[in-house]
Amino acid sequence: MASIGLAAGGTAGALLATELAGTPSVAGLPVALHLGGSAVGALLVSHQAGLGHRGRGLALGLLLGAVGALTVVFAARQGSLPVMLVGSTLLGTANSSIFLVRYAAAQAVGEGSRGRAVGAVFLATAFGAVVSPLLLGPSGSVAGAMDLPALSGLYLVALVTFGSSALLLAAGSTPRTPLLGRAARILTSGARHTRGAAGLLSALREPATMVALSALAGTNFVMVGIMTIAPVHLDQHGAGHGTVGLLVALHVVGMFAPAPLTGRVADRHGPVPVVLVGAVVSLTACVLGALSDGHATALTTTYLVLAGLGWNCGVVGASTLLTGAVPDGLRPHAEGIGEATMGTAAVVVAPLVAALPGAWGYHLLALCAAALTALALVQLRRVAARVLHQTPRTLT
Repeated sequence: MASIGLAAGGTAGALLATELAGTPSVAGLPVALHLGGSAVGALLVSHQAGLGHRGRGLALGLLLGAVGALTVVFAARQGSLPVMLVGSTLLGTANSSIFLVRYAAAQAVGEGSRGRAVGAVFLATAFGAVVSPLLLGPSGSVAGAMDLPALSGLYLVALVTFGSSALLLAAGSTPRTPLLGRAARILTSGARHTRGAAGLLSALREPATMVALSALAGTNFVMVGIMTIAPVHLDQHGAGHGTVGLLVALHVVGMFAPAPLTGRVADRHGPVPVVLVGAVVSLTACVLGALSDGHATALTTTYLVLAGLGWNCGVVGASTLLTGAVPDGLRPHAEGIGEATMGTAAVVVAPLVAALPGAWGYHLLALCAAALTALALVQLRRVAARVLHQTPRTLT
């Protein structure tokens, strides 16, 4: 349910900022602040999880996201870009809750099924995430009927879905709640006694943890870089909001739909090979992006789908690796750091890529992304080989 509001922070955010400012050079600002809010929200949610209040933390992140969505709707009505940026930051906290749910699933199962558990949650997320950009047109009509800018429609959707999901998680965290209270076993459990900051730093320095965190950051860096500018670029080349929403939806299918298969492969063959495959697929997407003319063609569709697939392999593989590399007592904090690392990488790339196309061209941007991905793949392969050599039983 919560993932139905995801497109508000990405697709609608870039387009609405462009409309309010009158220039595409600011398209990356709301996306960057949204992801910055996600990084901060991840630390907030993981802190609650470490105290044994995972469900409470997840609900709080979604509730703050709903407040952010309401703030952006107000900003759109007033035509205020600064207020919109404040709302975008708050909106990001919901993003962190949506994606941190996967670790609750990993906690609920045995070590040999963590990849499949993460994949199952991503598959559930896929439904809402695919529907979300497709609502760009219909929600715009609803917003217009309410005398609001059309691009604020997805934020109205986010307001409802984030708020409803927060209520569900809060109910699930209370054992006395009929039916939903069964989830309290996971949502209210967590390691309340950790080894402190020294133990956490030691765990973060382990090679397996470093590979996981690097993969999470690099994977998100490439995907956010592509998807920050792609909707604006398609819009500038004549694609309507409906077409843009459809192409983004196909990209999201690549991000989430294969997750059960990816998770199963990670459980059977180890998460590190899955991470490496994701890097190769992301590299291919960047190369195809450089060849795309920016119109809604088969080539553009292919490269957007491949960008989603590369993200899927990288995140599912790295998430599975991270849950197995960190002791139980430190795991919630490491999960939050992993999510914050993804958010930080995205914050760096989003405004950068939004400013580059006008000066350097979209194709050069894609080539630069391809070069960075290739370098990261070489380095990741070297470190991953060392991880496999040191801890073969856990990771393979």
